[in-house]
Amino acid sequence: MKIAIIGGGICGLTTAFYLKRFAPASSITVFETENSFGGKLKTVHKYGFSIEIGANGFSEKDAECVQLFKDAGLEQLAMPSLEKSKTKYFFDRGVLYTLPSTLRELLQTKAIGNISKARLLMNFILPKKTDSDETLQRFCARRIGTNGANIFCDLAATATFASTADKLSVKAAFGEIVNIEKTKGGFLKNIFSAIGINGAKIGFKNGVSSFVDGLSASFAFTKKLGTEVVKVKKIGSKWLVESTNGATEEFDKVILSTPSYVSSRLLKEEDELLSELLKNIEYSPLAIVALGYEELNHPMEGYGIITTKRSGTQALGIIWDSSIFEEYAQNSTKLLRVIIGGQRSPLLALKEEDELLRIATGAISETMGVYEEPMLNHITRWHKAIPNYGLGHSELVKQIFERVSKNSGLYLNSSAFKGISLNDCVKNSRETALKIISE
Repeated sequence: MKIAIIGGGICGLTTAFYLKRFAPASSITVFETENSFGGKLKTVHKYGFSIEIGANGFSEKDAECVQLFKDAGLEQLAMPSLEKSKTKYFFDRGVLYTLPSTLRELLQTKAIGNISKARLLMNFILPKKTDSDETLQRFCARRIGTNGANIFCDLAATATFASTADKLSVKAAFGEIVNIEKTKGGFLKNIFSAIGINGAKIGFKNGVSSFVDGLSASFAFTKKLGTEVVKVKKIGSKWLVESTNGATEEFDKVILSTPSYVSSRLLKEEDELLSELLKNIEYSPLAIVALGYEELNHPMEGYGIITTKRSGTQALGIIWDSSIFEEYAQNSTKLLRVIIGGQRSPLLALKEEDELLRIATGAISETMGVYEEPMLNHITRWHKAIPNYGLGHSELVKQIFERVSKNSGLYLNSSAFKGISLNDCVKNSRETALKIISE
């Protein structure tokens, strides 16, 4: 069986890995436009700092990622986060608070008053709602009140999707807490673990790029780096993959592990309806400003800070990288990353670098109270960074995959559909591989 995978990010690589593991005789080719695999999983090493342009690891509770590590023989790359990084903070209306991680801490926080806490406790007696879809904001306001929703569910939307609670479908984006709602009081007890804010991290020695390199070297496949695919088309029972260099190759099956807007473009001539459906998935722009400091008058004892929408802060959050993984900075220097844009302020992510640097340092001053000049900065911008699972997303995905099923030998697998976390990507990729070899 000859299989083409378009896109060499984590979804494409993991699908290739499990296809080869489950069907060793298969011939697999991975096409990637860039000159390296990994997509948004990439580490930049600069002046003694290790800077991640995207995710820096996964939760120790992410069973799919843990299993992939074992299956690929990469356990030696695992790097546990520092104990102090378990504490997280949020910034709301000019005040910095510790983010609660238990029900007891939630009821003790000074971020909300006693009336709001009493409203939180009403969650234990509220009945389950039967509507098929609603925003995260509406869902949370119904369960824990408007004030609680404006803080804690807003933080969940920001930390997970770089979005806002009123722009996310709770069913599509946080299906786990919808299921938890079926247990009386379960939503309030489990909201923080369900939304992935809490829990220790597992990172990678020498950064996430070492994981990508290790995974791509752990099995045999044909690597087509620096090769942009412009079209996929079915002729008879075979799929033709056409690249910008003019080459056309024939495959039995094709997996598109590209963002939905790229998949839309590739399929435009083959299936116009599917192409149009794929266009309807929205993406959020994002800028990540990494700053390195020789000295910083702040202990950075924790994971970092998430800001609320109502705080008016221009940054979505600040990640204290050198407090999470010690090797990210050397000789007592400090490294942090400021996240800007998303659904809250999409135009900010597209600003010029000087303006992004000003926004980042301003956010650090506002939330951390420090004003030192960084010795290093590294700015990454994406016009389309993270899929935004808005109202109707689940139904749209259903329509997309119903249409895909009419194209024998074609498969879609990316973060655009059923989860954006590293663990979701690994899980969906393994399941895609199983589906292919079972047919």
